[in-house]
Amino acid sequence: MTTVLITGCSSGFGLETAKYFLERGWNVVATMRKPREDLLPASERLRVLPLDVTDAKSIAECVAAAGPIDVLVNNAGVGFFNPLEGTSAENARLIFKTNTLGTMAMTQAVLPQFRERRAGVIVNVSSSVTVAPLHLLSVYTASKAAVNAFSESVALELEPFGIRVRIVLPGRAPETDFGQNARALMAGGIPEPYGDIAEAVFAKWAQQPVDEVTHAIDVAEAVWRAATDPNCPMRLPAGADAVALAARVGRESVMA
Repeated sequence: MTTVLITGCSSGFGLETAKYFLERGWNVVATMRKPREDLLPASERLRVLPLDVTDAKSIAECVAAAGPIDVLVNNAGVGFFNPLEGTSAENARLIFKTNTLGTMAMTQAVLPQFRERRAGVIVNVSSSVTVAPLHLLSVYTASKAAVNAFSESVALELEPFGIRVRIVLPGRAPETDFGQNARALMAGGIPEPYGDIAEAVFAKWAQQPVDEVTHAIDVAEAVWRAATDPNCPMRLPAGADAVALAARVGRESVMA
């Protein structure tokens, strides 16, 4: 039976993706900093393990406890919304340590077993802001753009071993903890000179219809396709807004 290990399963995309794979008969290793088995349906095919993707010891222990897996989903991440001028060096390091270096470290940890079996899939959850940038997300966007570049490059070196790498690009997802996480890191708030920009962004988001944003199920479906369809493209937009954005940018590039 096929096994998937998913990071960041305490809420949002990771939690929905874990449920999605369980419903389809897979063994699921759902990981989170503070394990809570009550978040997911009881199943003999489910294991909930502790994992902090910024901690090498935690990664090693988790991968060892998980045993053989067939698919790794790097979903764990930290949201952040603030101009560069209002971003502390500490927060910038945290964003990259989690979003970028955490993805790289988890990938590195499973490669020996994938390479030995000459099979395996790695799905990295990035963001549609890497397709078309938005205001006040420069540090977050940089961390996710690095994930894209890493994924596409490492895919080349892993292909000879039968290992596939794919990227899922969600759009804005109001129902997730992105906003809550971002606010938690904005200790000093938005710097005053950027206040008008922030208000304009918030107003635009507030007017966005519910059918034009990304829902957790959209991401779960995209991850499923990335994991099970060897012919799917390298980059998979997830959510109505992400799909529309990818199509628009694609048309613009053709016309340029």
